[in-house]
Amino acid sequence: MTWLRLWAVLLALSLMIGELWRSWGAGRELAFVLDDQIMGAMLIASAWIMRRDTHRNRAFFAAAWGVNAGMLYGSFFGKVFSPEDTNAGNWDLGVLTILVGLAFATSLIGMILSITLPRAGGSE
Repeated sequence: MTWLRLWAVLLALSLMIGELWRSWGAGRELAFVLDDQIMGAMLIASAWIMRRDTHRNRAFFAAAWGVNAGMLYGSFFGKVFSPEDTNAGNWDLGVLTILVGLAFATSLIGMILSITLPRAGGSE
């Protein structure tokens, strides 16, 4: 589970930093910056509390992955099917779409793994 926690922190930091870079000086609404900061903070906080693998902590960890998957779903498919409505900010739209797609796929995998991996000690 340690590697999945690390993966969560790396995804969170990439989303948080990437969104700040995308939006810096680009005139994007603050709400679209804060949502990435919130979902990143959820992943980091849940990875931190998963030092102790309890049902409650695992539920929060899986929920944080699910929040990321849900938010990235709309972001990714919005860029794919309605690129004219996308403010890519400081990123090239094609690169941004690929990065968001990779983050979306990563969040789906992380959510599934956070739910299905056996608990430490082997007991469910």
